[in-house]
Amino acid sequence: MGLRRFPIGKYTYTGMNDEQRQKWTEDIETLPVRLRAALAGWTDNQFDTPYREGGWTVRQVVHHMADSTMNFFIRFKLALSEQNPTIKPFNEEPWAIMADSTKASPELSLAIIDGVHERFGLLIRSMSRADFDKQFYHPEKVRQIHLAQYLGYVAWHGKHHLAHIEDLKERKGW
Repeated sequence: MGLRRFPIGKYTYTGMNDEQRQKWTEDIETLPVRLRAALAGWTDNQFDTPYREGGWTVRQVVHHMADSTMNFFIRFKLALSEQNPTIKPFNEEPWAIMADSTKASPELSLAIIDGVHERFGLLIRSMSRADFDKQFYHPEKVRQIHLAQYLGYVAWHGKHHLAHIEDLKERKGW
C-alpha cells in the first residue's frame, strides 16, 4: 500500500541551490501539460475510479490538485507580502467529498491548474534568493516554513499526484 500511496516517496527537504530551484520551477510550470496528457481521452467511469484501494477517485485527485494549487499560491503570496503570516490550513478529506470534488467535470479544475501554475511560474521566476528565505507559520504543523522548502514541496505534490494517475493508467492498461 505504501508504494501506491506514495509512489515517488515522501517529500524530504535537503536544501535548495540554483539548479534545484530551476528544476522545481520547471516541475511546477510543466505540471498542467503533463497532467492533461495523462488524462487525455478519459471517460467519466475512468475519472470515477479510485487510484488505489481506499483512495480517492481520479476526479477527486484532480480537484484536490486544484484546491491545493490555489492554497500553495496564496501561501507564497502571503509570505512575500506580509511578515511571517500564519496561514490557514485546509482539511483535505472534507473538501474531497464535497459535490464540487465528486461530481464536477475535471476540466474545471484543469483550467484552474493551468492558470495558477502559469502565474506561479511567473511569480517564482521573479523572486530573489532572499525571497526564498521568507517564511510563514503553519499552525497545524506548529512550525515555520521557508519558501525554499515549500517550493520543493509544491513541485513534489504535483508529481506525487500525477504518479497516482499514471500508475492507475498503467495498471488498467488505459
